[in-house]
Amino acid sequence: MPLAVYILGLSVFALGTSEFMLSGLLQPIATDMGVSIPQAGLLISAFAIGMVVGAPLLAVATLRLPRKTTLVALITVFGLGQIAGALAPNYGILFASRVVSALACAGFWAVGAAVAIAMVPQGSRARAMAVMIGGLSIANVLGVPAGAFLGEHLGWRAAFWAVGAASAIALVGVLTRIPHLPLPETKPRLAKELTIYRDRQVLLSIVITALAAGGVFCAFSYLAPLLTEVSGLDEGWVSGVLALFGIGALVGTTIGGRVADAHLFGVLLSGITASTVFLVALALLATGPVATILLAFLLGVSAFYTAPALNARMFNVAGAAPTLAGATTTAAFNLGNTGGPWLGGTVIDAGLGYVSPAWAGAAMTLLGLAAVVLSLRLTRTGRSRVVAGAGAAGAGAPRTTAPEPAAGR
Repeated sequence: MPLAVYILGLSVFALGTSEFMLSGLLQPIATDMGVSIPQAGLLISAFAIGMVVGAPLLAVATLRLPRKTTLVALITVFGLGQIAGALAPNYGILFASRVVSALACAGFWAVGAAVAIAMVPQGSRARAMAVMIGGLSIANVLGVPAGAFLGEHLGWRAAFWAVGAASAIALVGVLTRIPHLPLPETKPRLAKELTIYRDRQVLLSIVITALAAGGVFCAFSYLAPLLTEVSGLDEGWVSGVLALFGIGALVGTTIGGRVADAHLFGVLLSGITASTVFLVALALLATGPVATILLAFLLGVSAFYTAPALNARMFNVAGAAPTLAGATTTAAFNLGNTGGPWLGGTVIDAGLGYVSPAWAGAAMTLLGLAAVVLSLRLTRTGRSRVVAGAGAAGAGAPRTTAPEPAAGR
């Protein structure tokens, strides 16, 4: 695996810490800004909305720009967004800083994924994406609990300053270690790349990714109040349980990245089924602190076990448009990260309690599982027309449409 892929994973650590650390900071932010916990939870959705919009928008805007220059610009803007959040005097400015940071984060993800895929053979795509997603996992192991710890002892703004510092380190890594990748000889044509959205398998991949991610993060976004208000744990436990979720995420990413290239649909079916079971168990057993802690770990495993397969699947069905494929996957994940916390906040506001997001999340993952079954059926019957004929490095090259090969199921 090229060193540059690991540098991208390191950069994703800073991005992922910012994206997920608010799960452990909702209560202090709500108190400081004078808003409710569900309103503070909208800051998570704001970041996700920025990711949804920013990924395809910035992928299109930077399609013909040098990849390294684009990555440098985006990680710089992201870092400045963290500083703006740390200095925000009110909820509105904090909300805006989250959207700006998310736009830069989305662009970095989309371009970074295309760069990682371009540097490895097709049979190593899931492993390459596992390295990048591993940055997210480590963010959950170290960054998110560290953010919660800083929020508890130094105030929530300290967590934003810390992510700003991590972004500066990532910027140095990108400047010094990411190679200058030549643009393809044939300039990418947007109209041609957009044809991937005519493929039913691409659309199904978007739905599967959004529902699989949204179901888990519907519950995860409100894990802190669940632990303190339902399971009866002290606030000091929150950072530790969030770290346990992150350890599970790292375990899941490692396993999923190693087996997804050979057993892609097997990973999707088993991982999303496991997430559904764990969410139902969390809803039923949330009053027991031991069970809640264990299920937080298992949810981290199941959610991130499927992540490399979800990424690789999109690149497999839309390989001729790698930047848009990366952008589409990023947008799909964050459709889930937008809808999940929104749905979780909605059921809480409806008076159903802090257990209700787990039930709502299970419903989302169950729908995602149905979509996987449909995608597998279309693949086996050859009824799907999949964009093919070009590798990840060949965006803009001529392509044809053909039934998807059976390899990797």
